[in-house]
Amino acid sequence: QLQLVESGGGLVQPGGSLRLSCTAAGGIFRFSVMGWYRQAPGKQRDLVAYIVVGGAAAYTDSVKGRFTISRDNAKNTLYLQMNNAKSEDTGVYFCNFYPLREDYWGQGTQVTVST
Repeated sequence: QLQLVESGGGLVQPGGSLRLSCTAAGGIFRFSVMGWYRQAPGKQRDLVAYIVVGGAAAYTDSVKGRFTISRDNAKNTLYLQMNNAKSEDTGVYFCNFYPLREDYWGQGTQVTVST
């Protein structure tokens, strides 16, 4: 059973940067399409970006040009580089498969964009 552990969240000022990590313990990470999801306060959990095994990626419109998703298959780790952060990026960030699998949600990592 794959376990996903997110880290790297915190408080960042508008315009600042943050890098999130998701480590996959065991399982089939290196053969899977993986994604980052975000749950803003009071809203549903939405897809932010996903990346295929070979590295091609896709992003939701609101983060295009600011966020970069990447992966290190040798380390079973998924990353999300957040640049030029905006207040609307605030939320709990989760990694999961893409399409998501309900049984694999981790605890997430909180990102707060604020002065």
